[in-house]
Amino acid sequence: MTDVVLKTNRLIIRTASIPEMKSFIDTQTDDILKAAYQEMLDGALSNSDMYEWYALWMIEFSDGTHVGELSFKGMSDEGMVEVGYGIVPEFRCRGYATEAVSAVSKWAVKEPLVRSVEAECEIDNTASKRVLLKSGFVPTGVCGAEGPRFRYEG
Repeated sequence: MTDVVLKTNRLIIRTASIPEMKSFIDTQTDDILKAAYQEMLDGALSNSDMYEWYALWMIEFSDGTHVGELSFKGMSDEGMVEVGYGIVPEFRCRGYATEAVSAVSKWAVKEPLVRSVEAECEIDNTASKRVLLKSGFVPTGVCGAEGPRFRYEG
């Protein structure tokens, strides 16, 4: 298991520990999110040598205030990692998602096994599209299960 901590001007972005992930899952009230976070935990437990690509990452202020979370959805055989993210409603529209996604994408492409970083967002989620574009992603022209796909170009 690898602990990764990234720092930006305003944020600390770090992989959550197994106990933190379990506790976070227990607090979820949305069944879809709870299932997605459980899938991440299961992936992290069964792929401990690639923990950072399955774990939940916490987005926080330096005082520990929880701003949001992000995750990668594992790594493909071709070295592609897909990033997903969410910001707590009271902290939205302040650039935190862009800051966090930019930081983890820059970090990820420097990792030896990673060949590309991608993301999907729902067609009508203009805020998420803006985050991706401002973070250095470009549309691929492909539509995935959750909507249009984007690839990080730095």
